[in-house]
Amino acid sequence: MLTQLPRRHIKKLAEYSPDRYDIWFVDEVLFQQQGSRCRMWIPPEVKQSVIMQEPGRKSAGYFGAVRLQDGKFIFSREENVFNADSTWNFLKKLRRVACAGKKKAVIGIDNARYHHAIMHKKWREKVSCNFILEYLPPYSPELNPIERVWKLMRRLRLHNRYFPKLEDVFLATESLFKTWQNGAEDLKRLCRI
Repeated sequence: MLTQLPRRHIKKLAEYSPDRYDIWFVDEVLFQQQGSRCRMWIPPEVKQSVIMQEPGRKSAGYFGAVRLQDGKFIFSREENVFNADSTWNFLKKLRRVACAGKKKAVIGIDNARYHHAIMHKKWREKVSCNFILEYLPPYSPELNPIERVWKLMRRLRLHNRYFPKLEDVFLATESLFKTWQNGAEDLKRLCRI
């Protein structure tokens, strides 16, 4: 069941009519390379009952943005950490795509500190005529429809699978991301407000 946005946020988005604005939602995610866990019976005479596994703390980080009107999806892999610099690079990439048409772009983004860092404040003000950032309230991931995209991705490509190398996680996620780049009816339905 889809979660509903509170009325005040629907009113705020209602100002942006779909014929004049493209509405996008942005977020970042980490997909972890988990080691498999198993439970097994071992005979009592076996002294060495520990089985070595791959370390499970490696992760694949991505920025993503989904357009509500048609389910178009933009992504960028983040090799290091999510910070002001990596956010700025992704926002510039998103702006090139989102502002390619005649419509203005409205970007729903959460309130992480690096999303409104001083480093890119002047740039945000400069492009605000056609690239508008609307910050979501703190601690409210249910208001960001792209969270549903991350959940769908985990279910379709990562759930109940073992990945011996981190590169396998990259291949599994990015192959699906690429099919969504030109728009996807599944994402359009999933992110409907």
